[in-house]
Amino acid sequence: MRFSRTLKTSAALGTTAGLMLLGLGAASAHVSATPSETAAGAYSLVTFAVGHGCDGSATKSLTITLPDELNDATPTVNPNWTISKATQKLDTPRTLANGSKVSERTASITYTAKTPLLDGQRDTFTLSLQLPDAAGTTLHFPTLQNCEVGQTDWKEIPAAGADHDSVEAPAPELTITPAVAGDGHDGHGAMAVASEETADAGTSWASWLGLGAGLAGLILGGLAFMRSSRKA
Repeated sequence: MRFSRTLKTSAALGTTAGLMLLGLGAASAHVSATPSETAAGAYSLVTFAVGHGCDGSATKSLTITLPDELNDATPTVNPNWTISKATQKLDTPRTLANGSKVSERTASITYTAKTPLLDGQRDTFTLSLQLPDAAGTTLHFPTLQNCEVGQTDWKEIPAAGADHDSVEAPAPELTITPAVAGDGHDGHGAMAVASEETADAGTSWASWLGLGAGLAGLILGGLAFMRSSRKA
């Protein structure tokens, strides 16, 4: 009986592991986007992963198109690739949160390989960007993978409610979640508070050290006075 249960459990675990591997295989078959943060208004590092070429051909470049909701993104340096930006003139200037206006935006960022990325090898490309205040919105990043022979345009968007893998070449995407109360969106507020606390702590220590030095001076002065009195 126990042996039978063990067989059933092993079979179930094997089936689950198999399905997980199939899922991982399907997910790794296309260009994916993994954000470090999804909260509305937050700064996030969005990492795009490429794990294969174009039908066996090595990858020469990767062009990531920013969704219209974003004005800019800062690409992280990858030593194996050069980086370039393409800008777009706006029909109507946009007003930023700080009150300033912009008349153009970054439309896309291209990573060009110094040495083509061989099929079957993986690399990642990270963009730093601020997410818009639009919880529930899904941002799509159409990505053109250009290879030595051929290319793959990862730009398809699944129908509403459909799975990401329901299309052949899905665009990398991320969904914005509600903002976290009191997080200052970008973390700069927390950094400022930490800096102030550190400064306060430093000031406190300096005060205690000053007080200690003063007391030590008084004690030494008193001892010197007593010695002088005895000698007299």
